This record gives sequence, C-alpha cells and structure tokens, in this order.
Amino acid sequence: MSDDDEDEEGRRGNPVPARSLLLSNSTKGAARLNVPVRRPNHYQQTLTTMRGSNTTVVTTETRTREEFTPSVCNGSDKRRVINGTGASISGKTPGYKPEIVWRNVIIFVYVHVCAVYAVYLGFTKTKGATLLFGYLVASCGGFGITAGAHRLWAHKSYKATWQLRVILAIFQTIAFQNHIYEWSRDHRVHHKFSETDADPHNAKRGFFFSHVGWLLMKKHPDVINKGRKVDMSDLEEDPVVVFQRKYYLILMPLLTFVLPTIVPIYLWNEDPWVSWYTCLLRWVLGLNFTWLVNSAAHMWGNKPYDRNISPAENPLVAFLAYGEGWHNYHHVFPYDYKTSELVFTINAATIFINFFALFGWAYDLKTISKETIMKRVGRTGDGSHKAYENNNITQIINDLHSESKENVWGWGDEDMKEEDYKCVEIVDKTGHGKLSKN
Repeated sequence: MSDDDEDEEGRRGNPVPARSLLLSNSTKGAARLNVPVRRPNHYQQTLTTMRGSNTTVVTTETRTREEFTPSVCNGSDKRRVINGTGASISGKTPGYKPEIVWRNVIIFVYVHVCAVYAVYLGFTKTKGATLLFGYLVASCGGFGITAGAHRLWAHKSYKATWQLRVILAIFQTIAFQNHIYEWSRDHRVHHKFSETDADPHNAKRGFFFSHVGWLLMKKHPDVINKGRKVDMSDLEEDPVVVFQRKYYLILMPLLTFVLPTIVPIYLWNEDPWVSWYTCLLRWVLGLNFTWLVNSAAHMWGNKPYDRNISPAENPLVAFLAYGEGWHNYHHVFPYDYKTSELVFTINAATIFINFFALFGWAYDLKTISKETIMKRVGRTGDGSHKAYENNNITQIINDLHSESKENVWGWGDEDMKEEDYKCVEIVDKTGHGKLSKN
C-alpha cells in the first residue's frame, strides 16, 4: 500500500552513523542544560550536586547527554544536522511538496466504510462462528506483527528457529502491512531518526499523519534516503524473509482476503457478502490497532524512563496492540524482547514469545538488567515510575551507565556501545537443549 517501488533499489550498504546533537556552537565545553523536573526533593538535591561536579544528566532516548548544533533555518524550516545532513524536525523541508496517493485514499475509505457496515452486520446477521473465526485470524495477524515483524525481525530482540519464523511469516502476511522486509526497514528508520522527516510516520506532523496519513501520500525524500542506508543484511540472508518478499503479491491476497472469506462460506454456510465485510473489518481493526502505536503512543501517557522523548506508556494501546503500548520504555531500550519493563503487564506478544521459548523455538531473549533500568529512571524519567511511590530511589546512582548517544534501531545497530551490550541479559527459558537454529 506504500510507494515502496520507488525506493526498493540501492538499500544495501553500511548502517548510517547516528545523529550527534551538540549543546553549544562548539564541540568544546558543551553547555549544561537545566531542565525543571517533577521530582522528590532528594532528587532535586542530588541533581544539583551532580551538576556541581560537572556531570551531565540530561539525556534523550539512548543518549547520556544532548548536544545541539546550530539550526539551519530556511524561512519557517528548522533543521538539525543528522549524520552530516540537514533533516527537518519542524516545519517544511524546502522543495518538498506532499503528494497524495489517491489509490490508497480510495482503498482506505472503501474498507473503513465496509468495516462500519460489518459492525452493523455483526449485531444483526453475522453468525457467531464467523465472528469467532475473524477474531482468531486477527489474533494470528497481530502476533505476526508484534512478535514477528517488530520484535524478531526489526529489533532482533530474540532469535527464532526456522519453524517459528515460518509461522510468524504466515501470520505477518495475514496482517497485510507490507512484507517483513519493508515493514522492518521502515521501523528501523523510525527508531533511528525518530520524529524527524526521515521518520516514516513522524508524530510531529500530527495525529492523523502518524496514524494513517503517512500511508496516503508518497514518502518524504528523507525516509527514502535514510532507508537506503539502514543495514538490512540480516533480513536479506534470512530465507523465510526472502521467500515471503518474493511471493508476497501471491501469498498476501490468499492469506489476507481469499481464505478468511471462503472458509466461513464453505464450512458453516455464511452469507458471502457478510463473510467479505467481516474479513475487511478484521483487517481494518488490525491496521488501526497497529497505527495507534505510531500516533497515540507517541502523544499520550507517562514517561517514566525518558521525559525528553515523545513516546509514552499508554495502557490502552498496549491492550489493543498486544503489548506495544509501553512505548517510552521501548524507545529507550528497543532491544528488549518484552518491549516493557515487566513481564506480567498487558503484553500478549510477550506471553506468545515466552510460550515458544519453553521448548526452544524462541531463544536468546534479550532483556535489560534491573540496575540499568533504575539508573535510567532516576536520571531521565518524569517521576511517574512506581519506584518513587515507595521512595526506592533516594539518589541518582553516580556510576552512570554510559549509553549510546545515538538513536539505535535495535540489537546489532553499529551505534550500540560496548556498555549497551553489557547491560543486556540473555534469557533461556528451556533449561535443556534447543532445536537447530538454522
């Protein structure tokens, strides 16, 4: 549904160096940034003491300090130097004119109208078996996106045997959100250049754009240019991903629309039109639940891990998107397979992964040490973390973990530092030998 045809070529190459942000006009003697923070008194005192000892404590995402270069202004456009080039963070990029993809507009209007009608049919005509079947198919698609395209392939937060990769590829195809390769590439770009014009669904352009508008127009040139440079070699070497990408235009219609429509017709004699509209409702709901992660979870919620970024903890989105709503944590630690601090939260995808980890199909589950999380909470959180409720954080730990100053898309990004790897714990839930990893 995107204009991927324009930027499929030329993506192989080394990962692009991540952005460097400077607090002063010179890299020498960067100025300290005083930010008012809602914190207990003991936190404010510790913060003052640390500033007095020339320790920088203000961070953004996975950086230990924010440093800014002079803005390059062109009229209303404000641009930050990212990887040696200007990338718009607000306003409009000079020379860029959004171009609507009317084919996508027509398709999305049609399917959403059909989905509304399907809701009416659900109360008046649709058989219970059809509704249950639609829910099961939707659940498969949801796990294909969350546990598959997102946590496995985009972030490499765990590994999977070929058996599980095949299952997840089938599920991801059912969801119809573009093939694994494109989904993962765009998501890596989203994390690497979050909320700049290189972000495919830049939340700074508003709720509608980050929710669905980005799919209704051609990609911003920055998205295309940065997408060509993000390292995708791991997916290019995965035979499951390669196969799905090669035959996607055959597999997707079959698994997304044809089979889910004809199964109710032939197995329990559902009305053909009712079955079709129910199929579209299932797809539309899956799309919107995923889109809420890009829109709502970047706008509303607490920020217990990093107050300086837009992604927030949103329980409603977490419920609808199988655990993807704990977004402040996820953008701070994108290589944690849980995408949240705790296992027992609203997080269906984590339960899914843990289940397959019990018998070795999911393995090398990466998570963040409690100590590292608490250091980050104390240093950059907004004070909403539950640790403050019990007064468990009495000071900021002086031995700060020096995380990457750069945005990283996940495990293996070249901008991850040695300290980042050390703070990660690899979980083995089997207690016995694993199946072949190839």
